Amino acid sequence: MVMKSWLARRSQDSDRGDGSGPVLIHALDGFLGAGSAARLAAAQLHSGQGEVIHEFDLDEMFDYRARRPMIGFRDNHYADYADPTLQIVLEHDANGEPYFLLAGPEPDFLWERFIGEVHDVIEEHNVPLTIGLGAVPMGVPHTRPTMITAHGTRPELIDRQNLWSASITVPSSAQSLLEYRLGQWGHDAAGYVVHVPHYLAQIDYPPAALALIDALADRTGLSVDVEPLRARQDDALKEIEQQIEDQGGTSLLSGLEEQYDAFTRGAAQSLLASDEELPSGDELADQFEQFLARQRKNDQG
Repeated sequence: MVMKSWLARRSQDSDRGDGSGPVLIHALDGFLGAGSAARLAAAQLHSGQGEVIHEFDLDEMFDYRARRPMIGFRDNHYADYADPTLQIVLEHDANGEPYFLLAGPEPDFLWERFIGEVHDVIEEHNVPLTIGLGAVPMGVPHTRPTMITAHGTRPELIDRQNLWSASITVPSSAQSLLEYRLGQWGHDAAGYVVHVPHYLAQIDYPPAALALIDALADRTGLSVDVEPLRARQDDALKEIEQQIEDQGGTSLLSGLEEQYDAFTRGAAQSLLASDEELPSGDELADQFEQFLARQRKNDQG
């Protein structure tokens, strides 16, 4: 197969360190998982036919009680247990271009060991660049263009202008620490964080996943089939609009749009509006989350 022949060629190549290997893309389901954007993006990058080049001992890294894996019950017995796995897989895009994909649950424990294993793979396979995909909830409306913040271990790795910038201290994640450590070790690492409307952070939000894949494709030239995501995006946006109309959230959305527009015009220095007459981001989020929670309850009932 093509995948094995590529690895065979690399194993015979004695020249290491020339940066001629595939890029490594990591999209972990965990802290940077607003709107399930990274997970949805990883699903489009994962063909199901790639070759596993490294598997982590997730049994020691996973908190089973915090994130209980699903198991089926059939009549009188348990069946269909969904084993949590975390792997680095060699994949190929539509044009046969190779790339490594690290996707799965974010480790709960042993972060430094996890990062050390990723580092070993990077050096063994001559990875020139590591790219992380993540998503965070922000005070942005779903009716405006999706905003992305780019980051990297060197200024030269930032390939787009960030509209939002700040010096803040935030809780770390396995992905952010991975990028930080790689920078310390002299490896190029970069990434994209998409801003997900905070009232949609707990549900699947395909537009954010599409934004991540578009940014990745622009940077790497990889050709990724995103038609399934585009179809889901259309359905998701229609459902969101319907929920907002049914629950009387139009005026709240208008306030959030005003904040966003003021920010993009340069009239504000943060995504929280300075106009005291506008509702705060938290107030908007609380009210949107209430009607979305009711909708989810109705769907389950």
